[in-house]
Parts: sequence; structure tokens; C-alpha cells
Amino acid sequence: MLPFLPILTLAQATPILPPQEIIRPQEVRSLPGQLDSVLVFNSNSPEVVQTEGILLSTFSPIGKRVPSAHLNQAFDGRFDIFTHHIAKALTPQDLRTLYLGVIIHNPGLKPVTLDILQAASYLSQPDAPFVEMPSYLDNAQGKVFAGPGSRAVGDVLRGQRQNLFPPQIVIPPGESRMLMNLPIPVKPLTPPLNGRSTLMHLRSDGKVYVASLGMFAKQNSDGTEREPTLQEWQTLLNQGNLATPRDLAATLATSANGAFHYGRVAGVAQGSRWLGQLVDKGSDRLAIPQPGQAFSYGLSLLYRGTMGTGQNQNAKILKRYPDTAYEAHGNYGIEYNLSMPLRNFTNQNQTVTIALENPLKREDTKQGLRFFDPPARQVFFRGTVRLRYKDDAGLPQTRSVHLVLRRGQQGDPLVTLNLKPGEQRLVEFGMIYPPDATPPQVLTVKTLDNQAR
Repeated sequence: MLPFLPILTLAQATPILPPQEIIRPQEVRSLPGQLDSVLVFNSNSPEVVQTEGILLSTFSPIGKRVPSAHLNQAFDGRFDIFTHHIAKALTPQDLRTLYLGVIIHNPGLKPVTLDILQAASYLSQPDAPFVEMPSYLDNAQGKVFAGPGSRAVGDVLRGQRQNLFPPQIVIPPGESRMLMNLPIPVKPLTPPLNGRSTLMHLRSDGKVYVASLGMFAKQNSDGTEREPTLQEWQTLLNQGNLATPRDLAATLATSANGAFHYGRVAGVAQGSRWLGQLVDKGSDRLAIPQPGQAFSYGLSLLYRGTMGTGQNQNAKILKRYPDTAYEAHGNYGIEYNLSMPLRNFTNQNQTVTIALENPLKREDTKQGLRFFDPPARQVFFRGTVRLRYKDDAGLPQTRSVHLVLRRGQQGDPLVTLNLKPGEQRLVEFGMIYPPDATPPQVLTVKTLDNQAR
């Protein structure tokens, strides 16, 4: 008889315990400052594009076959363009390349010069795949990214204009020009799915209309694909309807019953940059927390996600389609420029850290912020942040860090400063809120406990 051998089963393996929710007692503050008045062409609905059509048009509805597809909003001076769309094959056999076109029209009687100040556009594959990476990586050279949104907004934060875009376009009176005519290929990807994220900072010296559209590549006589022409884009703009499938319709904030849906954005938003000076009330300085304590400022706060502050930072939408978002929730593509004149009012040396964190989305923050230990698997933030400050030797520093934050994750220090009694140190925090992030996050200032060091 064979000797008895115990059989190890999966049930005997060490179980994976769910994350434990922890509460970190601290204060949560509203973010000082406000959005500017710069208009943003925000094209993010439908996110998945499977038919040809209009994604967002601010053209006049006069003379158009489907007037309701055109929002009649001109841009003049500084404005932004943000687009974020995905191509997905309808069938495994239909692997045509979807082109994303952005067309600019000059309705006036004089030429209009359009300056392309900063601009970047990337595909998920192969430009910027979503890859696993550590929570904290130095990004001084701008070579670290995870996803096309992270890469595009990182480039613009660094003041770059990708060579896909010329520095300037002159649009003759009554004519149109293509600002973007770029592919979103799905062949030979498995699954046949790809996305493109684009952010542009622009300035015009006259009124222009803008539209983003989706069109499948045209076929040459030899069976190869070619990009659509300006005339083909104009025909689609004039004769086409809104692209499908449509996203889930947004819910009015005043609707108290049933499920709530933020919806996806397709419209003209107001606000490109949030400028804020983080100081104490009635002061021009920000007193650091007491040793062992911290306070946080909410970033990208939104309706039903104010972290107990009651503050909604969403950019307002001036023109929209009826089934799309009422606000630019998440503030994708919006730049945050925050200054913190930190002051040590104590009579001892203090060590202060600054971190970006991803607490759980809760309105009850009277007891503090809630986190998971360990953090959940879902990634809620992928993007680069920038800090400018003087180090302990008095030398100016600029630090760029790419962060990957998971749901409920406490942040590692981005900067650690040793402040002498009475010393003041200015820290400037900047980021462009990346697509594919899930708001809100918080910016935390903490003073380490002297007794624990």
C-alpha cells in the first residue's frame, strides 16, 4: 500500500485578504483660486467611435443637413482643444482605420492666423500603451508615461509642440483648414481596439469655428488606405449626423432618484487653468501643520465628490449636446498652478513633506481621509506632476514625477523640506489633469513628528 500523502488544495492556500479601510485624522480644505475664462473645445463623447460622423461641431447650423449637430460657438483669442476617443472594430473582419479630423473654419472677411502654442497627440498603441509601473518615477526628461492621455498632457505641461503640428496656420476668409487628420488604427491589434488623446493650446487673431469628426480611411485602387481629404471632411461636416454609438446620457444634478451618471463631455467648456495661492485666511503665508499632523487640498473636486468641502471645481459647459455631460467632470486637460508659501511658525526645526494622494471618495471627512491598506488594484491616476522650490541649500529645483495612484492609496513625498524656526519657503505645484484619471485626488502638506524621527 502506498503511503498516505496529504493533498494540498487551493482552499488551503493563503487567502488574499480584501483591503482594510483606514482613517487618517486630518483636515480637508477647499482649494483657493479659480478657473480662468479661456474656452475649451472638449471632445470626449462618444468615447468609443464605431460609425462615421460628427463628434463635436461648434459651426453655425445654417446650411447644415442636421442643424442640431452644430453648437454655433466661435473661438477668438486663446482657446484649447482637447479630444479623447477610441476606435473599436464593429466586427473582427472590419479592420478599417478610423481617422480623427479637426477642422478649423474662418467665417470672416479677413485671413485668420492660428498659432499652435503647445500641442501633442498620441495613440494607445504603439505610442503610449498602458503598462504596469511603480507609483513614483522621476520624469525629468519627459520619457515616462502610461497611456496616451498621460503622455499628451505631460508634453504640453513641458511647453512642447509635437512635430505633427506646424507652429502656425493661416486660414483665408471663408475657408477651412485641417488642424488634425490623424489615424486610429485597429489592425493588427488584438482585440481590435485603439485610442487617441490630444491636447492643444491655441491662439487666433480672429473668430474661428472648430469641429472634430470621425471618418474611415478611404481606399486606393490597389486596396491600400489613404487619409480623407479636406473636401471629404467638409462634406461629412455639412451632411453628416452625430457619430454613434452614443454614450449613456448624463443625469441632471437636481435629479434625486435613481442612478446618477456624470456622462461624457462633448461641448464648449469655460476654464483652461486653475490658479491658486494656498494661504491661511487673512494671511499671505501658509502655516505648516503641527508636528505629526497634516492637511489636504482637494484637486478636481466635483459634484458628489467634494471630499466634504462642498467645492465643485468642474469647468462649466457653455454649449453641449442633450445626452452629454452638464459639466467638464474630472477637468481633463485643465492645468493646475498652485503656490504654497510655507512658513514654520514654531521655534524648532520642522520637516515638511508634500504628496499627491488618492483617498476614497467620501463626503464625510470630519474624522479625516479614508484609505485602503493595501491600496485597491484599480488605477485612479496616471500622470506627471511638477514641483518648483528651493532646496535646503537654497538652490532652485524643478522636479517632475510620474505618479501611478491606485484607489485608496496614500502618496509618497514628492518633496521633503527642512524648515528652520521662522523660515518661509515657496513651493509651486503644477499638473495638467490627465485623461483616464478618476477624480478626486488631494494635495497633502504634512509635518513629520519630531518625536518619531
